[in-house]
Amino acid sequence: ENNHSGPVSEFILLGFPCTSGIQIFLFALFSVTYILTLIGNLCIICAVRWEHHLHTPMYILLANFSSLEIWYVTSTVPSMLANFLTETKIISFSGCFLQFYFFFSMGSTETFFLSVMAFDRYLAICRPLHYPSIMTVRCCIRMGACCWVCGFTCFLLPVYLISQLPFCGPNSIDHFLCDPGPLMKLSCVPAPATEVTCAVFNSVLIFSAFLFISSSYTLVIRAVLRVPSAEGRRKAFSTCGSHLAVVSLFYGSIMVMYVSPTSGNAAGIQKIVTLFYSVLTPLFNPFIYSLWNKEKKEALRKLFRTLRFAQR
Repeated sequence: ENNHSGPVSEFILLGFPCTSGIQIFLFALFSVTYILTLIGNLCIICAVRWEHHLHTPMYILLANFSSLEIWYVTSTVPSMLANFLTETKIISFSGCFLQFYFFFSMGSTETFFLSVMAFDRYLAICRPLHYPSIMTVRCCIRMGACCWVCGFTCFLLPVYLISQLPFCGPNSIDHFLCDPGPLMKLSCVPAPATEVTCAVFNSVLIFSAFLFISSSYTLVIRAVLRVPSAEGRRKAFSTCGSHLAVVSLFYGSIMVMYVSPTSGNAAGIQKIVTLFYSVLTPLFNPFIYSLWNKEKKEALRKLFRTLRFAQR
């Protein structure tokens, strides 16, 4: 089945080849991770929705980001969990490319959201007098909508180019999701133009957003260091510290994956790095944002008190 000569109509996602006992353990581990990710991000969405004093651009963007994280993990984790429990591990041709499109579109949307959130912090700290007139709720909603539209538009070309490659077997992908690298290796004919196009595309997207975020935070840090009081500096850093931590986690792992020499390395390393930014980062984000932010912690406490009261 792995080396049939006809056109490929399905792929086999090898995932994590190991004994059935370890497969069950991994299924339990990632099920718990997935449930905690959903709960953590839903708590942030509910807190922002129900607390009127959190109806500000910073928290509206954060609620959008949390809903994005829910869809981001849902694009890969349920199918990965199903693969732990089946022997075949088959995904259809169209299913594979749909997963590829949604996973990478949401990853792109995440880079745009992180950029907009960095811009929001730059305006709040470096241009505090202009902030209320520039970053209105309407402007914030428009920017959020642009992130979603751009994220889901920009990956149409790479998905189309790779889907047009001839696949005639083998059809085994040594990964737990339909990743462009392993997919292109399965093409019957070399496709240097498609490989270069996808590599340039990834690099431009990742680096342009990263440079924008880095520039924003360089200006933010310079402005914060000029604040005379230690309490003022601490307060300013607390509003952007959580965002910086999330940016570092996300960008650190995707740069190792798609930009560094590791991208040509062993499949095992690729799987671990992909697991980190696609499964673990969305789990950590709600905790990072809640722990670093006093308003958020208070809103979550209120939310839990309301839920406890409603259960009585």
